[in-house]
Amino acid sequence: MSDLEIVITPELACYHEAIEKLGATAFGPGRFTRTAFRLREGVSPERELSFVALDNNSLVGSVRVTRVIIGTDLALVLGPLVVDPDHKNEGIGKKLLQQSVSASKELGFQLIILVGDEPYYRPFGFKKVNPGQITLPGPVDPVRFLYCELQDGAMTGYSGRVRTCSSSPDIGAFPV
Repeated sequence: MSDLEIVITPELACYHEAIEKLGATAFGPGRFTRTAFRLREGVSPERELSFVALDNNSLVGSVRVTRVIIGTDLALVLGPLVVDPDHKNEGIGKKLLQQSVSASKELGFQLIILVGDEPYYRPFGFKKVNPGQITLPGPVDPVRFLYCELQDGAMTGYSGRVRTCSSSPDIGAFPV
């Protein structure tokens, strides 16, 4: 870890432009065609579950969480998780991830899914989705399709196709 004083704080609207720039730098224009991006398209991230990392008030990382429906059940999709290339390997992504997963669990959600590298996400409780149990609306490497149970045994209750949750009311307005 460097001598930086990183502050993790909830995402606010004033950070949106900086988050988009960071995503463009990290993932390039091809990010818009990815299946995981399609799940978030046109849906706002959950304010209570999305966080940014700041270094002297400059945005250096972001994690977003969005509601999805799997079959008929509410779940969350995590991503993108992005860190400024100048701040890689400083633990910022892990701090953001930990904050988001903890907040999701505290608010009573059952399950988070994502597309990512299992070795990175495994320490936070993520595992590979069993082939065919849950399907995404587009192509994805099945080795990278992961889930994290926020409540013991939650995954057994989920099956079917993942789709965008068209409305994203305040967390308290939608039973979890």
